[in-house]
Amino acid sequence: KQLDWRRLMHILIAVYWVTLAVGVVQWLAIHLDVDCVVEYFKHLMARQYVDGDSPWGGGRPQFLFAEPSYIGMHLFGVLLPLMWMMRGRDAVYVRRLRELIVTFAVMAVLMGAGTRIILDSLVALAIVVVERTRWREFASRKRGVAAMFGVTVLGALSLLLDDRLGSIAQEGMTGDGSFYARIWQSLGPLMGLLRHPWTLLTGYGAGNLADATHAGATDAVGILEVFGGDTAGPAGWYAGITHETMFTMSAWTSFLVEFGIIGLGLLCAMVLRHVARTAGWHKTAVCWLILVGYLYIQFEGYAFYALPLLIWSMRQDTEQIAYTS
Repeated sequence: KQLDWRRLMHILIAVYWVTLAVGVVQWLAIHLDVDCVVEYFKHLMARQYVDGDSPWGGGRPQFLFAEPSYIGMHLFGVLLPLMWMMRGRDAVYVRRLRELIVTFAVMAVLMGAGTRIILDSLVALAIVVVERTRWREFASRKRGVAAMFGVTVLGALSLLLDDRLGSIAQEGMTGDGSFYARIWQSLGPLMGLLRHPWTLLTGYGAGNLADATHAGATDAVGILEVFGGDTAGPAGWYAGITHETMFTMSAWTSFLVEFGIIGLGLLCAMVLRHVARTAGWHKTAVCWLILVGYLYIQFEGYAFYALPLLIWSMRQDTEQIAYTS
């Protein structure tokens, strides 16, 4: 459309800084007991987490996102790739994006916005180290190994300092309610595929996750019982979900159940072929692809622009992002 991309980047960066500022206001209101501010955001958000009585684990800032767990999708699915795209175009925007990403991630962790942002930050940091390191050069490889060791240390500290991560490490899938829910929300529809094996190839069709879940509910509950998990909550949820309320929290699960192995295979093949033909298998493209694939494991919004941004950017100007190869 021949729009000025610098103006668009300026607006985007400003909007995300405003989002961070809103999260700080929410955190202060929560910890200083400013009830009027908490009540405002409680009624503003469709699914609020700022109130301590929230059934989804309240008393934490959610910024302007639908859920605090979506922070990583924005930071590492949108802003980090944009920073990669800006290299070779505008060093000022590279610096501004880096400052925004680091500040947002650190603030979100320190304010206790959620456990997923900790995991996402560790994974993204490891991928950034791999992407930035020139492994054929001894000095760069030495720094890269040291950086990866630092990421490992941060991961170990996260297990010690974050109660939810520590509980998951010690007790497995039942160590955290949210983590456990993500497992059984996907397990139901996946067992529905096995209940009707022909659907493994073609899926249940778009929008029919609830049908798959109802078909696989009994088998899913049985598996949860075998592994010692609570089954009352999952069984009740399986029975009560409808086409309007069903979700899996994993794009990979949802796409497989809806479109089968054939549909998922075609999607992956088209994306991989597009990347290979337009950008080639240089390091930045591979790291970007892996990062996007990871982020969608715990996020199922097909319309979210992390994957479209990857596909579009590879088509626009591959030389600009390939300079680190």
